[in-house]
Amino acid sequence: MSHASAPDSSTEHRLDLRGTPCPINFVRTKLYLQKIAPGDRLEVWLDPGEPIEQVPDSLRMEGYLVEAIEDRTEFFRVTVQRPLDIA
Repeated sequence: MSHASAPDSSTEHRLDLRGTPCPINFVRTKLYLQKIAPGDRLEVWLDPGEPIEQVPDSLRMEGYLVEAIEDRTEFFRVTVQRPLDIA
């Protein structure tokens, strides 16, 4: 049984940014995180190269909790949590 479109059980939201260049992928991720409830997790799909090198570090600098980065061969799956105390 495939759940390709469903987020992982530990995440409530998914954002597929494959093919999205920097810094647009970071901006879209941040805007999405601002819309979800504090404490919720977002699963972000990013391309190899600049996106996976830049976006997680940028999120950490903004105060978000990057919980996991998984290499899925063709893309990276990043799990990020919106902290309870971020505006």
